[in-house]
Amino acid sequence: MPELEFSEQSERDDLGAFVARAVRLDASTVVRLRNREGGMIDSWVATPFDVLATRTVRGRVEPADVTVSGNELLAALAVSRGDRIDPGPVLDLQWRSALPPQAHWQVVESLPASVVTELADRGLELARENAGPHGTPPASLLDQNVLTVAGDGLEVKIPLRCLFAMSGMGFLGSGGSADEHVRVTATDAWLRIDARYGAVVRRRHALLPLLV
Repeated sequence: MPELEFSEQSERDDLGAFVARAVRLDASTVVRLRNREGGMIDSWVATPFDVLATRTVRGRVEPADVTVSGNELLAALAVSRGDRIDPGPVLDLQWRSALPPQAHWQVVESLPASVVTELADRGLELARENAGPHGTPPASLLDQNVLTVAGDGLEVKIPLRCLFAMSGMGFLGSGGSADEHVRVTATDAWLRIDARYGAVVRRRHALLPLLV
């Protein structure tokens, strides 16, 4: 049986807020929890925008890498008020996304949070104007690059779908104070954007299909 243990109530509340946002975006979402050095847990979800979202809290999970239902985890966090909780049945086979490496990230740029929030808001307006029959924006719009940042020998293009994921997960807040920034980091294969309440991660290049 999996078990979650938290060092502080605030860490548990932070994870609850993260999972609640993920469930709001996708009621059938699963959450992957992985221990990290220093007594931390990385939580991961796959958003409907084909972008991963993550948040790190202090605590420990057993087993050290486990996937559970978002709804089950959210209910457990709300009902059980002890230091240790049962996050629900193991659903490892339902996690289908590759995770990025933990090392070799380069800092590319630091951007004002207000600029990123403004771009996300403009993108949401465009999405509403161009929504398809099911209310979803076309993939061509989501794949549009809205920012290009460069630094440390890397040039990174940021598609609109990354900003949609940040907005949908509540990572941008209301734009924050004038001195609040989001950090863009990258590897050769991955892009990551860290904001106050969490981060989004996406491959920088599409994987080539395997030849049959």
